Amino acid sequence: MSETQSCHSSSSTLEERVFTPDILVSESDEKFLRSLYEFIEHEKKYLQSPEEGPDELRYIIYRFVFHKVIGRATGYKRLLLTIKAEYDDTIKELKKREDEVQAAQHSQLSSMSQVESLMTCRGRSAQLTNRISLIRTKTAELKELINRLKSRKDQSSWIPGVTVYQSYHLDFLNQHLEELKSHRAALMDTKSRCVPLDVKNKMDAQLQSAKRRREKLNTENQNLRILYKRMKKVCDCLSSWEEEEQKLPLEELISSTLENIRQTDVLDEDARSINAELFESQEPKGLDESALLRAHLDRFMELFDSAQFEEAAVLAARNPPGVLRNLNTMEMFKGVSGPPGSVPPSLLFFRALLISVQTGGELLADLSLQGVICALQQGDLRLVVFAVTQNKLTLSEELGDVLTEHAQRNPSMADTCLTLATIVYEACRLHRKSALSMCRRGLIHGAAEFMKHRSDVTAEDCMWVLCRSPSLSLLQLLMEPRQGREAILPVGTACVALLVDPQHQQLALQLLDTFICQGPGVLQEVILEDNGSSVDVWVDVASLCSGLNRADLSRAVLSVLVEQSGTRILSPDLQGAELMEHIFL
Repeated sequence: MSETQSCHSSSSTLEERVFTPDILVSESDEKFLRSLYEFIEHEKKYLQSPEEGPDELRYIIYRFVFHKVIGRATGYKRLLLTIKAEYDDTIKELKKREDEVQAAQHSQLSSMSQVESLMTCRGRSAQLTNRISLIRTKTAELKELINRLKSRKDQSSWIPGVTVYQSYHLDFLNQHLEELKSHRAALMDTKSRCVPLDVKNKMDAQLQSAKRRREKLNTENQNLRILYKRMKKVCDCLSSWEEEEQKLPLEELISSTLENIRQTDVLDEDARSINAELFESQEPKGLDESALLRAHLDRFMELFDSAQFEEAAVLAARNPPGVLRNLNTMEMFKGVSGPPGSVPPSLLFFRALLISVQTGGELLADLSLQGVICALQQGDLRLVVFAVTQNKLTLSEELGDVLTEHAQRNPSMADTCLTLATIVYEACRLHRKSALSMCRRGLIHGAAEFMKHRSDVTAEDCMWVLCRSPSLSLLQLLMEPRQGREAILPVGTACVALLVDPQHQQLALQLLDTFICQGPGVLQEVILEDNGSSVDVWVDVASLCSGLNRADLSRAVLSVLVEQSGTRILSPDLQGAELMEHIFL
């Protein structure tokens, strides 16, 4: 009812505006009502409230306006509040009834849907019941058929692999017959490739005999290898005996060599089962061995005299007794020259020696050194790289020195030669020369870290490297403390050693200048942390700086010493103390 009244009031807004001035005497009240009418029209348009029919939005608008009127009224506020409360209760009751009607309708619809689902389930149940009865009937018929088939007397005549249905059709039977024929042909073919059992037994016996023969040959081969090692030792001793100008009698040499062989065989498990003496049946008779050796030498000389140096080099390198694998043969090849544009004979011999070296073996030290010298003279650096990296040579300090000298003479090959020299020196545990090779390659930090991590590198080794490769960066890196340990090179000791040497005085002065330039307290901190240098060492540093016309450095060092020692330097001797007192006075 209130909503209907609000509609009538909204439709007759203009009429009320005409009669309002006759009722209200206050101009402010008229402005207030006009603002309320404008607010109502604006909210209707904004909320798109319909002009007719019940609408909750329009009810909310007029409720808000009525609340504003009550707030402005003074004498009729209680009456208006009572009217508003009654109006709100009526609206709530109408909404409650509407909600009850909707709930009743919803419950009615749900009950109808339940009834429909119940009817559907009953119909589905009836269908399933009929289907189950039909399946049971068919199952009974099939069981009866199976029983009848089992009770037939001709059941034993059924064909394996063929069903009852297929056994009554000629096409299936013909196809099955062809399959059986192909299977029979395959079995006959397999049978034709088989052998009788007695043939198999004979072949097993032959196999066992071959295995026993292989074991026998392996044992014989092992014995021959041990005998070869012994003969090689005897041959090496005889060669060294000849080179030493036969200082020891031959009988004593052979007896001592055989005794060494016996002691070696005691430690060798493979040689324990063989006597230390040579088997009489396997002793060299002299005629056969000498004839074979003579044939090799004659063939070598024939090839060498006919200038077939490559074939001669291969024959000399692969000579079974190893008689030609020595410096004398190398000198023979050095003394001749091949055709113009060909590879030098000495280099051919060195290549053949490298190829003939077995895995794990190495050339003798003198052959290794001469072969590398020959290859470097001919510019074949790749051959040297192959020989060193593949462990074909006996590495020595002389070999590393040869590579270093070649690097200094040939700057284009310096990096590779110095790298190889580093490998050689490291294998010989010559750490100072390894570090020097790294410094010459420009690896200053690497050389410093290398020397720091070697426990057997001393301060003397560091100074040796610095004197041959002066570098301020290397000097500073070697003076840095190591992990958990002091610096490998004390600052004071290094400065004294460099200032004494006229060629390296500037390096020490540059080091002291860097300490001064870094700040006033840096030099003091360096001196205090230099546990490897005594006070006398730093006094010598100050004295040497003064002798080189660097009084500024001398005063800086002495001032630090005075600050730490009071008015005098604690020199270990009286003359030094008097000298320092004289300086400070």
